[in-house]
Amino acid sequence: MENLKTPCLILDVGRVQRNAARMSDIAHRNNVRLRPHIKTHKCIEVARIQTEGHDGAITVSTLAEARAFAKHGFTDITYAVPIERGKFADAIEILQSGVKLNLLTDDAATVIQLDEAAGKAGAEFDVFVKIDCGTHRVGVEPDTEEAVEIPRALADASNLNFPGILTHAGHSYDQKSKEAILEVARHERDSMVELATRIGRQGIAVPTISIGSTPSMSTIDHLDGIDEIRPGNYIFFDNYQATLGSCSFEDTALTVLAAVIHKGKNRMVVDAGGISLSKDRGPVSLDPSCGYGRVLDVDGNETGLRVTGLSQEHGEVATSENEDRLKVGDRVRILANHSCLTAAQHSHYHVMENGEIVDRWEIHRGW
Repeated sequence: MENLKTPCLILDVGRVQRNAARMSDIAHRNNVRLRPHIKTHKCIEVARIQTEGHDGAITVSTLAEARAFAKHGFTDITYAVPIERGKFADAIEILQSGVKLNLLTDDAATVIQLDEAAGKAGAEFDVFVKIDCGTHRVGVEPDTEEAVEIPRALADASNLNFPGILTHAGHSYDQKSKEAILEVARHERDSMVELATRIGRQGIAVPTISIGSTPSMSTIDHLDGIDEIRPGNYIFFDNYQATLGSCSFEDTALTVLAAVIHKGKNRMVVDAGGISLSKDRGPVSLDPSCGYGRVLDVDGNETGLRVTGLSQEHGEVATSENEDRLKVGDRVRILANHSCLTAAQHSHYHVMENGEIVDRWEIHRGW
């Protein structure tokens, strides 16, 4: 790794494969479709590992991701951000290129606008209704009238279909124990099954119930009544997930290779700052001293050091006064708090297998 320009991403492909196999097994055992969220990695090769043994369906968070992955043969895509009229034309273009592009909404007026735009373009979309199962970011709450009225509007639309309901238990990341995560996971599952039953009583078919965050799917006891899961972060995990208990530190697959550029009294500085690591504060409620990432040695072993401060291109690491393991020019690997945000700062991965760099994989960014 001495010859790699720092900072850069190191991806342990063996761990990626094991993480993929574990979630694949969860999907197969519970007889649900796995539609992984590729926003964590934005990488064609990683998505192929995730979808091996499944039907190739994926979830994206930007239309740029949808375009990039469609060009590489992924043609069943859910755009998992509520659609708004400024993106109608792009969505129609992607759909008419031969991609099955599923959209979602939580807004009745958008249903009318999208139906009109699709009709003018001679297009027809499947549009999920986004449900808020407790995250309180977007989505309609399951016990409201809207949770039935919007599905009805979609079912009655001329150019739109109602394929089902979709949620994401993002608040599972805020829990402080595996037991608390399991409680969130059960509520995510049960509230959606109950809502589907309620919608069905109004004569509206609900073909698909789609759920799933990495913490909730990593702890769930069963998925009875669920049709599809969409976890994403599980493929890399990170310092947050390992501290939370969704995985072990031996499961974390992504690190940032950095060089020591300064040593001072009780501190050193590396060339990985906020641009290359992101400034996610991580699991501070569980580990107040987590900083902005764990400092590992070049072989991936824990050093006990943390990145305690960040500026744009500098990462500050608190050390003991007699710290002599690392010198200026030495390499370290930083396990960042949030792998999704960290990966999005870079253009490619250096792929590591059995301790050797064997390949370089592109990251497809943009909106």
